[in-house]
Amino acid sequence: MAKGDVKLIYPGLAGFYSAMGPFAYTACRVVVGIMFVMHMWGKYSAGVARVATNFGTNYHLPMPELFAYTAIGLEAVGGACLIIGLFTRFFAAALGIEMLIALIVAHLPKGYAAGAGGYEYVLLIGVVCFAIAIRGGGPLSVDAKIGKEL
Repeated sequence: MAKGDVKLIYPGLAGFYSAMGPFAYTACRVVVGIMFVMHMWGKYSAGVARVATNFGTNYHLPMPELFAYTAIGLEAVGGACLIIGLFTRFFAAALGIEMLIALIVAHLPKGYAAGAGGYEYVLLIGVVCFAIAIRGGGPLSVDAKIGKEL
């Protein structure tokens, strides 16, 4: 065993963990991508004008219309790219930054609990996005199939 390797309590599961690792990672990446697409759908359904008004009035963001279009576009394209694993590092980092902005601007003042509008959800999704950005698309991604990552 190399230094830093984890010693399994039940070594008979080592093959299972090794075989399932790429699927587990892919499942995380795909689910986060789906979450962003669904999150975008709410904004899209409400309309850019309503989202921009919310960004400007409630969160005092400059250029709220630009932020609204950017959020909707990034969540649509970035979420889809996470799902298929294309330009994974770039879009995961960009979505992580979006979640950081949302955390600071919209959710931090409301406390931790997601049910009260707090930062619990965006913190989790943001950290997962940054982990995906570091790890890349993984073996079950379009990035792996084309043999290049951004």
